[in-house]
Amino acid sequence: MQTRPLGTTGPQVSALGLGCMGMSALYGTADRAESIATIHAALEAGVTLLDTGDFYGMGHNEMLIGEALRSAPAARREQALTSVKFGALRGPDGEWGGVDGRPAAVKNFAAYSLQRLGVDHIDVYRIARIDPGVPIEETVGAIAELVEKGYVRHIGLSEVGADTIRRAAATAPVVDLQIEYSLISRGLEQSILPTTRELGISITAYGVLSRGLISGHYTRDRQLAANDFRSHSPRFQGENLDHNLDLVESLRKIAEQKGVSVAQIAIAWVLSRGEDIVPLIGARTRERLTESLGALDVTLDDADLAAIEAAVPADSAAGDRYAAAQMATLDSER
Repeated sequence: MQTRPLGTTGPQVSALGLGCMGMSALYGTADRAESIATIHAALEAGVTLLDTGDFYGMGHNEMLIGEALRSAPAARREQALTSVKFGALRGPDGEWGGVDGRPAAVKNFAAYSLQRLGVDHIDVYRIARIDPGVPIEETVGAIAELVEKGYVRHIGLSEVGADTIRRAAATAPVVDLQIEYSLISRGLEQSILPTTRELGISITAYGVLSRGLISGHYTRDRQLAANDFRSHSPRFQGENLDHNLDLVESLRKIAEQKGVSVAQIAIAWVLSRGEDIVPLIGARTRERLTESLGALDVTLDDADLAAIEAAVPADSAAGDRYAAAQMATLDSER
């Protein structure tokens, strides 16, 4: 497995991480046994970074990862690094209740995550969205206290803009920023990526296949469950979907010429953006995991990159990456 550094102060991690959210929430029903088998297969392949959130399935995802780690071979379990997002508030019916970044809440969230994961420390800890009522310095400072006490190893950020990154990094060392990055989500290239590179902070990129939209497997006639995030996502609606899938067909022609899948070339493109970029693949099955890992063997030369840029230009996607209410919570979009 290829590795990449997580910032200038963080650990070496696998060049691809495994995003586990879809195994518990937001993409319809998932198979628990297959999910655990997929985590085991990822660890066996050398994937070390497992990403989750304490609000994914209201704790279900952390417990799932904990079960997978307990049942994995000791050598594989010991190599696993946990990346956890916290702060999002949920109700019993799944409703969203905002974000809590108060120092006391940070420590409370961490205590429950440690228990659900069955670990004595979290490797990277980050607030999922900034709390507009709490300065980022206070939230990051609380995580820094957890680092001092050994409950957390490193501090991360999630979906924040350049100014917030600078304020956080001035408070304590930050190893990575988790943010959406794909061929059709490139907003971070304007001011965020230059800032993280200046400060020695890596990017853990989620949504590299835009929630399956540019995987090559999504079809216009696909029926989504009511609890599937994509049923409300602007990019998956009506004319937006038609336009975006046309982009995928343009990308498919390039993939076929190279003898790889659409998903592999899309992931390889994110990998090509720099050694400070670690894509998180959201595979929920061993089949999709195997396909995604194949991206590590795809080499894109200058001609390939130019062809990809021509097929899927920056800002060519139709529709925002989240609905308006969710976009308003993103510090990275301000």
